[in-house]
Amino acid sequence: MTVQTVLFLVFMTMVYNGLGIGVNWGTQATNQLPAEKVVKMLMDNGFDKLKLFDADEKILSALRGTDIEVMLAIPNKMLQKMSEDPGAADSWVDANVTSYTYNGGVNIKYVAVGNEPFLTAYNGSYLQCTLPALKNIQRALNHAGFGNKIKVTVPFNADIYFSPNSNPVPSAGDFRPELRDPTIEIIQFLYVNNAPFTVNSYPFLSLYYGDDYFPVDYAFFDGANKPVRDGDLLYTNVFDANLDTLFSAMSRAGYPDMQIIVGEVGWPTDGEENANIQNAKRFNQGLLRHAISGNGTPLRKGVIDIYLFSLIDENAKSVAPGSFERHWGIFEYDGKPKYELDLSGLQQDKGLVPVEDVKYLPKRWCVLNPHARDLEDLADNIDYACSISDCTVLGYGSSCNHLSLKGNASYAFNMYYQVHDQQSWDCDFSGLAVVTDEDPSDENCPFPVMIAYGSSLLRHGGVSDTLVKIVGGYMLVVFLLYLSIGDLHVH
Repeated sequence: MTVQTVLFLVFMTMVYNGLGIGVNWGTQATNQLPAEKVVKMLMDNGFDKLKLFDADEKILSALRGTDIEVMLAIPNKMLQKMSEDPGAADSWVDANVTSYTYNGGVNIKYVAVGNEPFLTAYNGSYLQCTLPALKNIQRALNHAGFGNKIKVTVPFNADIYFSPNSNPVPSAGDFRPELRDPTIEIIQFLYVNNAPFTVNSYPFLSLYYGDDYFPVDYAFFDGANKPVRDGDLLYTNVFDANLDTLFSAMSRAGYPDMQIIVGEVGWPTDGEENANIQNAKRFNQGLLRHAISGNGTPLRKGVIDIYLFSLIDENAKSVAPGSFERHWGIFEYDGKPKYELDLSGLQQDKGLVPVEDVKYLPKRWCVLNPHARDLEDLADNIDYACSISDCTVLGYGSSCNHLSLKGNASYAFNMYYQVHDQQSWDCDFSGLAVVTDEDPSDENCPFPVMIAYGSSLLRHGGVSDTLVKIVGGYMLVVFLLYLSIGDLHVH
């Protein structure tokens, strides 16, 4: 029996047991694809687990009748209300769980209560309300008759645990002293209710936030020439080191067999010099092979339950942590795959299935007027256009960083024009811009034409009103010369 055959059998067993490949679907985008088209794409590609950041009615309706296993989330902004008012928890469960959980409805498997509520950036805002909210949601699920079928969880950022500087190895892992008590209280509640612990893990941030000595290969699954030793265990990648630090912290807290879900893990494709198609494919393909192989980590063998981050690029996310925030998708804004990815983990060159029958706005672009002579206000107009749209590919190390000043102006004007649905008055910029039907794209920098499904975020209050979701503080548990601590990233 060949290695490929063995891996395929492992994969099929994993799928049969409900441990298939999951993916996060975020919706902070100006022009969004119809939910039913995206759901069809999920099924065509064989994704059988889906993690959502909110109870989106259109998405839930589109998921009706499918077998896709759903993790449905309650945003952080609702935690205080949920913690104080059991009735609010009952109402949320009734509207978003009971209404969709029936034969032929939505296959809801988990309810995620908050998203990284203990992130440092929140300054302790959710420390006191997360557990009470979790308890009230569990009580509401029990009352509705779903307590045994639908499990609660709390997706945590990976910097809630660490290894001390005096012994920076995974086996010394523990929860941070200032977070230890509230974290262990939540773990205890989850354990008693047979519910999993969820953690978000981002090796990419080891390069972005890491020190100058962090070896690039250590962020991937196929490269570490110098494995790092922790006693009798060898570590060839930071993902395993980080996860085993969590396992050690769990064991130290008295929960060595706690079920763990990796709620978010992935690699961005633009917006930073290490964020590109080649690295994203290398990381995600290696991750899939590693996760389903059954090899697990040095401390814990078995299939690793993961949700890729993310499904589709989101051009309205905050870029405060870095321009890469808008480029985590394995699919472009219009549902086209960015690269080949074999979801079986066999690392074959298999193409992903795109979203079908996408409708676009007319093929026209807004560019710098070649006849413009007074360019004194050009920089201000570029800044304005980029503040209302997405110019993250223009930054250092990004895919369009090679453009000239005039090229930057055209790109910025076009993005503003596209996200405003190509309204004629949105291509003026004090007479500096003009509409053209000649594609200004070059080989490395496409000028997009937006999909024709409406800039809902802009029309209903603007990008600034969108919910900011935090996905990251990746605590890099690497040791010796590899020790480095990440911070956070916003999504």
